[in-house]
Amino acid sequence: MDTTAQNVSGFDTEVLSEERGLLSDQIRIALADEIAAGRLKPGTALDEQQIATRFGASRTPVREALRHLAVTGMVEIQPRRGAIVASVTAERIMDMFETTAEIEAMCVRLATYRITPAERSQLQTMHDASAELVRTGDIGAYDDFNRRFHEAIYHSTHNQFMAEQAIGIRTRLAAFRRTQLRQGDRLIRSHAEHGEILRAMARGDGEEAAHCMRAHMLNASCALTNYIQDLQR
Repeated sequence: MDTTAQNVSGFDTEVLSEERGLLSDQIRIALADEIAAGRLKPGTALDEQQIATRFGASRTPVREALRHLAVTGMVEIQPRRGAIVASVTAERIMDMFETTAEIEAMCVRLATYRITPAERSQLQTMHDASAELVRTGDIGAYDDFNRRFHEAIYHSTHNQFMAEQAIGIRTRLAAFRRTQLRQGDRLIRSHAEHGEILRAMARGDGEEAAHCMRAHMLNASCALTNYIQDLQR
């Protein structure tokens, strides 16, 4: 068989796989945002063909998106019934934010004492650069920065197990954390709260850094609650 043909065929397969993955991510994020914002109610059936038509996609990336949402608990996949929006109450969301607030507080406390100069410089550089995202109101880019900022703190604990647990629960809350950024001046306040966390870390005050992180997460929870209530009015 012609080697060139093999290479081209392999390349095409890789490209198609990458494109399908990107489309799956787009579908997953869109559906997750609608569920987190309350526009897709608990119990709503998620028809694969309807979603595929909406996004101009085949059913394969739709299935991949729904499977990922099922892992995060936002969707339930039931035999013979297909996928439906899971029941996630406001109380459940508050419980999840409260739990992640404690985990992130623990992470930043430990990171304060273990962070290297290079890691500290990276965090400060990321924070400084994010000011432009706040100025332009770029929620999508800020959400990506926010994830990288918090994960950098997890890794600065130099405790791989703790970082894995923090990333795991963060993944389940990702859509809700993104949604809360749309509430009022939340972008501005989030940026300011990051600054408070970094200043406490720079002073070597792990307890204060943990206090600031806990407040940061609970403020995000309140912003999300307000956002959902506004949509429901």
